[in-house]
Amino acid sequence: MANVIPYSADYLGNLKSTPSSSVQSSNSNPYSASDDEIPTVDYSLLFSDDPLQQSVALEHLGQASYNFGFFYVVNRGIPDRVLDTLFKRVSEFFDPMNLDERRMYRKNEPGEQIKWDIHSSRSHGEDREYLKVMTHPQCHFPSNPSGFSGVLNEYHKEMRNIVVGLARAMSRTLGFEENYIEKAFNLESGFDVSAMNLYPPNHASKSHFGVVDHIDPGFIITLVQDVNGGLQILSHNGKWINVCIPHHAILIQLGDHLEILTNGKYKSHVHRVAVGNNKVQRFTVVTLHGPSIDKFVAPAREFVDEDHPQAYLGMTYKQSLEAKGHNEIDVKSSLDKIRLPNA
Repeated sequence: MANVIPYSADYLGNLKSTPSSSVQSSNSNPYSASDDEIPTVDYSLLFSDDPLQQSVALEHLGQASYNFGFFYVVNRGIPDRVLDTLFKRVSEFFDPMNLDERRMYRKNEPGEQIKWDIHSSRSHGEDREYLKVMTHPQCHFPSNPSGFSGVLNEYHKEMRNIVVGLARAMSRTLGFEENYIEKAFNLESGFDVSAMNLYPPNHASKSHFGVVDHIDPGFIITLVQDVNGGLQILSHNGKWINVCIPHHAILIQLGDHLEILTNGKYKSHVHRVAVGNNKVQRFTVVTLHGPSIDKFVAPAREFVDEDHPQAYLGMTYKQSLEAKGHNEIDVKSSLDKIRLPNA
């Protein structure tokens, strides 16, 4: 088992061809982005009884994963009522009249399973209120408002089924048996953390960004939202792309640990949330679906050869989440400490 070796340099180079700072400085608008098309994957066709339909859908998924690293999922099977109720309950939780009740979750101690905070200042660099909860292998939800925990539990069970399905389909796009990724990450006991975010309208914001440039750990990241606007992803060619998710669709982004497992074949991507164009407040539910907390993750031997030498250190998921001194529930990326200096 490889040791965790921290490096002072940032090795995020091949995640993007142009640093985000240079992208921003090239335009007077700090949150300018293009409306380039993002691929859409029909989830139902990945498991079609028609072999030709399924083959075409899997090829499309593979291309979206390799060429983009992010895509929309439609026909996903989650009932619309689940998403509608989810956002209703999230809105109730973030009721401004109940701010004092939420402060009880403002903690920063090891082992926390529920965490609330609010960032609203130019000096901090971001503007959002959020609630983070652990959703798997055990669920930890606030008891208020009434019915909130039940709705969250139903939503995350539905979403987890989709994540396992995508793991099986992606395994096939990589040329393996469908349980390849499930075994590599021990997804049955995967460590999942969900963040519910409230982004203010632009007239109430104290910063250009709800969340600044970052990447995320884990297998994949799922995101649903109540209204469009704000989220931007940095493409392979260094261009910021506006994310405009179809109604009740899911945005999928590949995480750091899928990049590590595939030795860089499938990559995670820098993204951010701009609030400067928001006319109304916006809610998102973002879930980082990770390997089992004690699962050792390293580039699989199938992706390492003379032309593609090992580019990442191996370490447990827990070690990677704590590599920068954060608690597990903060699920911060440490890819700069995992990438080898000669990669």
